[in-house]
Amino acid sequence: MRFRKPTVEPLEINLTPMIDCLLFLIVFLLLATTFNHFSRINIILPEAEGVAVTNEGKQIEVAVKKDGTYLVNGVALASSSEAELINMLQKEAGTDRKQLFVIAADAEASHQAVVRAMDVAGKMGFLNLNISTVVPMAHKNNAK
Repeated sequence: MRFRKPTVEPLEINLTPMIDCLLFLIVFLLLATTFNHFSRINIILPEAEGVAVTNEGKQIEVAVKKDGTYLVNGVALASSSEAELINMLQKEAGTDRKQLFVIAADAEASHQAVVRAMDVAGKMGFLNLNISTVVPMAHKNNAK
C-alpha cells in the first residue's frame, strides 16, 4: 500500500481582522476623548489708561527687571531660576492663594521671564493675577 505524503500548506497569518480592531479602537478613543481648552490662570489685564488702585489686604508683587532677574515684594532673588522663585513665593504667601498676585515687568524685560512668573503663579494656584502698567503721560495731563 502506498500512502501519500500529506501536503503541508504554507501558514499565513491574516492581519486584516487585527488591523480592523485597532482602527476601531483608535476611532473610539478619538471620539471619547475630551480636550480641555481652558487656561489654568485667570488673567485680568488692567487698561493702560489707568484703573483705580485698591489695596485690599496683602498682595504679592513680583518685579521682573530688564535683565530677567526677579524681586518678590522688594527682595531680590539670588538667581532667576523657577525653583528659587517658587521657594520665595511659598515663603511670602504661605498657604493663602487668594491674595492678589501682581507682576510688574520692565518694558524691556524678556517675554520668557514674564511668562515664567505667570507660569509659576499658575502652578502654585494663585487665582488673582494682575500685570501692572503705568498711565501714559498724555492721559495724566488730560486728567488734571
